[in-house]
Amino acid sequence: MPGPVVCIGGSLVDELFYMEGEILPATTNFVTVNKTAGGVSRNIAHQLALLNVPVELISVFGNDGDGVWLKEVSTKAGVSLDASLTIDRSSGKYTAIIEKNGTLFTGFLTNHLTQVLAPEHLEERKDLLKTASWIIADTNVSAGTLQWLLTFSKQAGVPLIIEPVAVPPALKLKTIELDGLYLITPNEDELPAICSEKAFTREDQVNELFQRGVRFIWLHNGKAGSTLYSNNRVITLAAVPVEVVDSNGAGDAALAGYITGKYLGMEDIDCLKLAHTLSSQVLQVKGAVAKDLDQIKLLSLLSKFYPANE
Repeated sequence: MPGPVVCIGGSLVDELFYMEGEILPATTNFVTVNKTAGGVSRNIAHQLALLNVPVELISVFGNDGDGVWLKEVSTKAGVSLDASLTIDRSSGKYTAIIEKNGTLFTGFLTNHLTQVLAPEHLEERKDLLKTASWIIADTNVSAGTLQWLLTFSKQAGVPLIIEPVAVPPALKLKTIELDGLYLITPNEDELPAICSEKAFTREDQVNELFQRGVRFIWLHNGKAGSTLYSNNRVITLAAVPVEVVDSNGAGDAALAGYITGKYLGMEDIDCLKLAHTLSSQVLQVKGAVAKDLDQIKLLSLLSKFYPANE
């Protein structure tokens, strides 16, 4: 049986404000509020566990009520936290305003805990990391930690995936040595942020990442679907059309779906189909995880949205 997927990065409390109407600046707006467990790596780990994929989360939790709650939610889902840390600080929080059509208006992040995930902590977890089938890291961790993971991945032969998260944290990838990185998963805004100013077009940006040693680039294009680039192949897949309730966490879900496909031995195109299927379900719920979806239900939806004979 393959080893666990090890997810490294943020665990946050998501506090999401859903607009009841159009946003009106400089005045009172009516909203509904939803509190959920969040953080990119935690979301991915949570969803993988629900899909019966063994997963370890290396993250940092605050020593407060929110931290206790985040750990309870994660372990109840089946995520192992043995390699995570709890420190005497407040838990991180992500606050966002969601427009009536389900898209993100703006978000606010207060979280410095992931900076504690230094290379020294990962050195102590090398035995775990060597058993991993995949390592997923988000860019909430420091540039030094990402560079350590890239070096470890090459030496140990464990494929590493980096999720850029958002434009500001993705900027640190602009100057990091990416040689040997298995997969990077930017959206249309994040792709230019991780490339040099010389790369003007999408083709330039993709080629630059190949030249820097990245093996696969998975570009998320929102409603237009996504494209998986490799040196000798390009796979484009349309998105599953759904009525969007909340776009928060759709990219996290897509990566969880892709990795589930890999864990089940699927080809790249089928991994993309599973990714889009899972993402479509998260887009229809409030929060970043499809909590009522197990592996059997997901595979059933895959057959519905992408019939085998098409």
